Amino acid sequence: MSEIMIVDDDISISDMLTEALTNEGYTVRKAYSGTEALMLLSQNRPDLILLDLMLPGLTGEQLLPEIKDIPVIVVSAKADISDKVGLLLGGAADYVTKPFNIQELLARVAVQLRKNANTSADNIMSYRELTLDTASHIVSADGVEIRLTRTEYAILKLLICNPEQVVAKLTILERIAADTPDCTEDSLKIHIHNLRRKLRSVTGQDYISAVWGIGFMLS
Repeated sequence: MSEIMIVDDDISISDMLTEALTNEGYTVRKAYSGTEALMLLSQNRPDLILLDLMLPGLTGEQLLPEIKDIPVIVVSAKADISDKVGLLLGGAADYVTKPFNIQELLARVAVQLRKNANTSADNIMSYRELTLDTASHIVSADGVEIRLTRTEYAILKLLICNPEQVVAKLTILERIAADTPDCTEDSLKIHIHNLRRKLRSVTGQDYISAVWGIGFMLS
């Protein structure tokens, strides 16, 4: 089930939200300051965040730009329309004003999780047991994350887009140039070598084959 982080320094509201969300089957993590939330986010990625604005340490407004690719519902007593518009334009997925109806909030949570699930599915590319998430830039094999450099990720993404087809060296360099402009024909060999080694260390298989004088292919 989805995991939700509650970021609110009001213990009574945090406990009330925890009970309601737990009853719906969600896993809940709590932070009571913006600074604590940022620390927890560095360790774990929830599926959605309920964010208060008036927090000790980092405020909600300061924390919001630090949250990447996670839907955030702002839950705040600030009711001014300019606050709502500014935060929605600044990255919040939704805005609920305190005091709120718990059933309405639960419905908004369900809507955002459904939207995010649909978006996440569109972001997934796969080849055999390899999975590449174009939103988070995470590559994994059977659930085990494979840490790649920016260049290695760009190469693998291109090869997955063209499975079991030879991709010429110059084509690779041209297609990844926007992400990795410093990659050259000589350094490409090194990046491919490192990428093959990392994939093999997790899967025990060689995924990338060199086609002499032409390029490389995923096979």
